[in-house]
Amino acid sequence: MVAYEIAWWKRGVVYQIYPRSFQDSNSDGIGDLEGIRSRLDYLVWLGVDAVWLSPIFLSPMADFGYDVADYRVIDPIFGSLEDFDRLLADVHRRGLKLVLDFVPNHTSIAHAWFRESLSSRTSAKRDWYIWRDPAPGGGPPNNWLSNFGGPAWTLDPVSGQYYHHAFLPEQPDLNWRNPAVREAMYEVLKFWLDRGVDGFRVDVIWHLIKDREFRDNPPNPAYDSRQAEINRFLQLYSADQPEVHEVVAEMRAVIDLYPDRVLIGEIYLPLERLVTYYGHDLSGAHLPFNFQLIHTAWNAREIAALIHDYEIALPEGGWPNWVLGNHDQSRVAARVGKAQARIAAMLLLTLRGTPTLYYGDEIGLDRVDVAPEFVQDPWEKNEPGLGLGRDPERTPMQWDQAQYAGFSRVTPWVPLAPSHDHCNVAVLRDDPQSILSLYRALMETRRKHLVLSVGDYAQLFTSAPDVLVYERELGAERLIVLLNFSSHAQEVSLPQTDAERSVLLSTFLDRSGESVGRAVNLRAHEGVIVEYC
Repeated sequence: MVAYEIAWWKRGVVYQIYPRSFQDSNSDGIGDLEGIRSRLDYLVWLGVDAVWLSPIFLSPMADFGYDVADYRVIDPIFGSLEDFDRLLADVHRRGLKLVLDFVPNHTSIAHAWFRESLSSRTSAKRDWYIWRDPAPGGGPPNNWLSNFGGPAWTLDPVSGQYYHHAFLPEQPDLNWRNPAVREAMYEVLKFWLDRGVDGFRVDVIWHLIKDREFRDNPPNPAYDSRQAEINRFLQLYSADQPEVHEVVAEMRAVIDLYPDRVLIGEIYLPLERLVTYYGHDLSGAHLPFNFQLIHTAWNAREIAALIHDYEIALPEGGWPNWVLGNHDQSRVAARVGKAQARIAAMLLLTLRGTPTLYYGDEIGLDRVDVAPEFVQDPWEKNEPGLGLGRDPERTPMQWDQAQYAGFSRVTPWVPLAPSHDHCNVAVLRDDPQSILSLYRALMETRRKHLVLSVGDYAQLFTSAPDVLVYERELGAERLIVLLNFSSHAQEVSLPQTDAERSVLLSTFLDRSGESVGRAVNLRAHEGVIVEYC
């Protein structure tokens, strides 16, 4: 088996960019497409294979691009369609792939479709959105809640009906039971595929179909008032309906009209439901996003169990994938600490399957506390005091020691981390033992050793407390990964063998080539990859 026989989305590393926060090229404090284009050489140097952009389409920015007003127009904040074409050409020229964020569950209230739907009950596009009469006693049609707090229904006083929105009132949900809606959205996919994009990450794909009868969601017996309001009820009828798999299969059919493209689905569901989005006979998403590492307790036992359960749950031929962070979740360094962030990097890049890396994680970017007066996220504004705001993981990329970290020449749209004077690409790139150097070394090792991306996975038993050990095997090549999740040194016994073994890579970047016998000594918070010589 050689690399060119394996789809790029199986062997490659996907790098997510939040465009507002990567690089500002026109000094307005907001990142843009030209800024991204100017940093492509960095991505090549780092060693990623594909770039995924969060939404860049025309939007009033009520939810920073996840409220789309026109799916075929680039928002002027980010540039123009010509800027996009230049970016795409340069991405491909460097041997990279480009994946776009597709937001099909809802549009903006500013979208022409919704304006027409709102115009009257007899509008040709009335059924393009989800309209319902009030409940018999008045008020919203049912008890469904918005993911951003409050009811998931807003009354139109002119028509006397409510429209449904799983998120903000400015984001009305499309009616995906309507064939005309489906066809219109598939044409959007074709528009960008014809331009040459390499695939899509589909936002909240499990939300697309709602219960036909609009039944009330049942109460959540585990609800805690310190949680987001959406957790008051179990989302039994407002998402993850059986008919959604027909829609996903239709999207996949569109993608399959174009060679070598990928369909990725955002899905926050338990494993047993997540894997159903691969579809019957793998006719669904190529990669239903697996966010389990973000929510699993950070210790060797829990993570080993997760990996085992995921591998068992995968349908035959289903390709695994792993994610440690994104624009909606706290930074990995904030969750596990700076020392364990190195373990997280090695875990992500040595597990079987496709890893997705969130911009800034490679420099160890931590949580950035945003003062109330600087909060931008509408979720935090709707439910203040619960710590739900996503601004801390959307702060600008830190490039150098300049006043605004090389991101912009003016004050950024959301505050920088106070650490930007030393936690930045320029400083860390020159440090051969920095976390940035580790990420680059891991990706270089991954490229040289195909076994790390597509080889078989097998957990190895160890009596060492809080150490995870697993083997990757492809043909004659075998590598062993040892990860110390503890703050104490550990001795790990490896299987007996006559073959010589040595350290291929340590998370401390200082043991390469060291001979390994039956026992491997791990320092606190250290991970190593051992190769058979």
